[in-house]
Amino acid sequence: MTLFRLSVFVLASSYCFTVHSRPAGVHLRNMDSFIQAVQQVEDSNPSLSPLALVRALRRTAGHDDGMTIHFLGASYNASDAPPEALETAILNASSFSFFDKAIHHIVTDYGEERGVVLAPDGTTVALAPLLLGIELGLKAKMEGTPAVGMFPLTLGRTLGLSFLSLQDFPSSYRLGPNGCWDNVEHPKVFKLSRPATLATDAVINGGMDGAILGMDLSNLSPHEQPQALSDILKGYYSFILHEGQGLDAVTGHISPRRREISRSILEPLDLHSQVMETLTLVWKLEKTEWIALDTGVGKAVKDGLQTFVHKYWDCPQIIPRCQWRAKAYRGTPIPLSRPLRFLYVHHTYEPSSPCLSFTNCSRDMRSMQRFHQEDRGWSDIGYSFVVGSDGYIYEGRGWNHLGTHTRGHNDIGYGVSIIGNYTATLPSRHSMDLLRHRLVQCAVNGGALAANFTIHGHRQVVNYTSCPGDAFFSEIRSWEHFRE
Repeated sequence: MTLFRLSVFVLASSYCFTVHSRPAGVHLRNMDSFIQAVQQVEDSNPSLSPLALVRALRRTAGHDDGMTIHFLGASYNASDAPPEALETAILNASSFSFFDKAIHHIVTDYGEERGVVLAPDGTTVALAPLLLGIELGLKAKMEGTPAVGMFPLTLGRTLGLSFLSLQDFPSSYRLGPNGCWDNVEHPKVFKLSRPATLATDAVINGGMDGAILGMDLSNLSPHEQPQALSDILKGYYSFILHEGQGLDAVTGHISPRRREISRSILEPLDLHSQVMETLTLVWKLEKTEWIALDTGVGKAVKDGLQTFVHKYWDCPQIIPRCQWRAKAYRGTPIPLSRPLRFLYVHHTYEPSSPCLSFTNCSRDMRSMQRFHQEDRGWSDIGYSFVVGSDGYIYEGRGWNHLGTHTRGHNDIGYGVSIIGNYTATLPSRHSMDLLRHRLVQCAVNGGALAANFTIHGHRQVVNYTSCPGDAFFSEIRSWEHFRE
């Protein structure tokens, strides 16, 4: 490793990535518990402003580094509540008693990621970049100024340092990974699926959420006052979708839409210049030598951003098998020879109703896997992927392994099903777009599907089924790549 890369890695480690080996704490590590703890602090300090609270949380977690102070100022502000009283309230919060452990992001040498929480939608979020984005939005709102520094604080710094520290790694390994919780009902330990980069999926999720909520707060009209921090978080994470349109009826910003919303906010920026400027600022603030003319830096950032855009904006969020608590594959999975040439569209028929939450979609996935393994004697759930109406896609056999979805055609195409019975009604528009546009683009750009692939409904190649339902089949006949 060159001295330049070593200095990058050491500097980055001091920011959000530290190696520890102490056992995990006993507190539930989900967003609801964190919100409850925040609300306890608010209830004990009725006059507390949300800006004062996020500043106190930053101080408690020890996040007063050079860049944070550059954009946000010191975490202690004379106009805030007395710091001793506020920190006492923070440390006395019973639901999630040690905010410093909840917020301070580290990855242990055993692959456990801390400073992250399980959101109600089934995704995992790092709290540090989330809260930095919220704090900057609140500061901009209260001061009537633009939210300068939103991208560097929430995503730019971590992305840039991750790109540089892993220049010699394949591009797909410069960001991520995701992981799984020991128990989604009572989460305590989050284990990563492979060695971590500086920008794990949870850190990127938190950064996207921080940018979204921070920009929302900074753009409040002059007569609007920010909600309490607990209410800001509840509105974004603790939503309820209703039967009928699901996400189609949602106009506000909620976590299942983080990828599309963050893209709309950040894509208009020149991200390459933004990351390069952020890295220059890091080196200046940390008084570390910055090699501005090293062409390798610019190329590393360019390549890294291409990976970021593909993985986190082009591709939909896919809930991994371990997260919906899949049982093990029976036997040895058979690898596919990619790219495949066909995409076969299904509906589940049973379960017959769309699933509108992570809990219900996960339950439906387990039910289908149990039916396929126990009643039909298959090795695993048959589908390659399954689309919920909660805004997410659920991993079945995945991109690389032979499925059992379309008799006689399993080795030449992926089988993707939308949960529900669509004989007489259509899936939600959002669910269809996840399949028609997001999953397909992800598959083609990632080399899983051939660019000239063909879409077929299940009934077109298997003559004993009406799948994917009359209404849905009529719809897919208008899609690009569909062939009679």
